[in-house]
Amino acid sequence: MVFKDGQEVRLLSRDDRRLGRYFPELVSVLQAALVDRFVADGEIVVVMGTGLGFDELLQRIHPAESRVRKLAAEWPATLVLFDALARDDGDLRALPFAERRAEFVWLLRDAGANVRVGTVRDLRPGPELALAPQTDDLRLATTWFEDEEGVGQDGIVAKPADLPYRSGERAMVKVKHHRTVDCVVGGDRPAKAGGGVGSLLLGLYEEDGALQFVGHPSSFTAAQRREVRELVRPLEGGESFGQGRTPGGPSRWSAGRDSSWVNIQPTLVCEVQFDRLQGGRFRHAARFLRWRLDRDPRSCTFGQLLRSPPA
Repeated sequence: MVFKDGQEVRLLSRDDRRLGRYFPELVSVLQAALVDRFVADGEIVVVMGTGLGFDELLQRIHPAESRVRKLAAEWPATLVLFDALARDDGDLRALPFAERRAEFVWLLRDAGANVRVGTVRDLRPGPELALAPQTDDLRLATTWFEDEEGVGQDGIVAKPADLPYRSGERAMVKVKHHRTVDCVVGGDRPAKAGGGVGSLLLGLYEEDGALQFVGHPSSFTAAQRREVRELVRPLEGGESFGQGRTPGGPSRWSAGRDSSWVNIQPTLVCEVQFDRLQGGRFRHAARFLRWRLDRDPRSCTFGQLLRSPPA
């Protein structure tokens, strides 16, 4: 969320974390905009020469101001705006999306030189503002979904043209890429309550035999968490992760959370659904589909994805 009132600019994450100190270049761009007062909904991205830099974006959240300034110069961010909530004293939320979109195009064109209003291929390294591309042409939307430009987006969002802004509601339709892969269970984290498993820690083997941590699945019910706990309990303490990437690394997006985990003998295999593998790991939590008791754990390699193992 973006709030601007004169020279006062606030960037808030979905959990109300203040992001302005981590992206000073975006604050400067917004302060320079000609429109003095507005509220908008958007997404911060880092555009690299090869597409969207997810790992670079994660590293932008750093506690040291000197490091923040250095990264802002090396990997400047772009603010992609996709909905207008207010301008001056006018509340736009009750307007249909098509009218809010038209208002936003006008607002951004008034905002100055650092504004891009175009298609997916127009995204370029920041610092700048960009308007999320929009179309009612199914063929063009299909090319965006299939990521023919190689940007690296998760998918597309479909909104009815007459939809008002609904805060806190999932009123649009997210159309994401979905693939499946068989992963080795190499560890788990206990649930905070209920005595079950909080999450399973998944891995894929590289050619040299190292088990690389790739992420975790979601979608377990409370009863399933207890069942999974009984299944993995006899395997705890076995050697799994350690030679490659391991779970529990520091994350500035989840500061303060307990990241402890337990090694599990790597004999269980499960099939999961995921949207995108980036930097050798799932960008988002995968969805557990089924156990693969017929699968040899050592056959669960990155080769399933027809890609080279991550560097």
